[in-house]
Amino acid sequence: MKFSGKNVLITGASGGIGAEIAKVLASFGLKVWINYRSGEDRAKRVKDEIISNGGEAEVIGFDVTDEKAFISAIKEIVKGDGELSYLVNNAGITNDKLAIRMKVDDFMGVIDANLKSAFIGSREALKVMSRKRFGSVVNISSIVGESGNGGQVNYSASKGGMVAMGKSFAIEGASRGVRFNTITPGFIATDMTDKLSDDVKSSFISKIPLGRFGEPKEVANAVAFLLSDYSSFITGETLKVNGGMYM
Repeated sequence: MKFSGKNVLITGASGGIGAEIAKVLASFGLKVWINYRSGEDRAKRVKDEIISNGGEAEVIGFDVTDEKAFISAIKEIVKGDGELSYLVNNAGITNDKLAIRMKVDDFMGVIDANLKSAFIGSREALKVMSRKRFGSVVNISSIVGESGNGGQVNYSASKGGMVAMGKSFAIEGASRGVRFNTITPGFIATDMTDKLSDDVKSSFISKIPLGRFGEPKEVANAVAFLLSDYSSFITGETLKVNGGMYM
């Protein structure tokens, strides 16, 4: 994989898919900035693993919903490295319940954590990347942002918004040499899926043509491709990583 930039900020990278993205990008020679909100110890373990494997990493803690904190973090990265080449908006939460029982606070809390944070990051990244007329941003959305899902009106709205927002950013960023793309993972094997019963797992897997859950590394590899020079003529696209569950 070929990269013209030298560093990347990954939000929500202390565990799960975010941590795997950090490890994969570091293996390709990028300096990774591992963002966390509350999992400092986990973030440090990810950093230590990357460094032990010969990579370069830093830990940077801030709440992605806090505009001032996000802006300050990007300034810190640029001050230290001289640039921000790539951004992965991965941080997100769920708060599932049926729509008729969902309060506005339940809805807006997920919108803020998932969609507003991606907006802040994308906006600030575009400002910084425009100076060198180079950069690439990948938003980690979800299959339910395309298909919808019962009990996840808030999550579906936030993730569907990321898809549409990414296209608009792609249009604005194109003349500045900055690309924006989105990945919509399906069911990925994480700590969360490990807690599911065998019957529930079988039910989900029966709907996936490839017959299994995806692996975090498969999402991370897709991220690496969309950030890299190998996708230099791709912007505004949505890449489905879902085993064929939603085509």
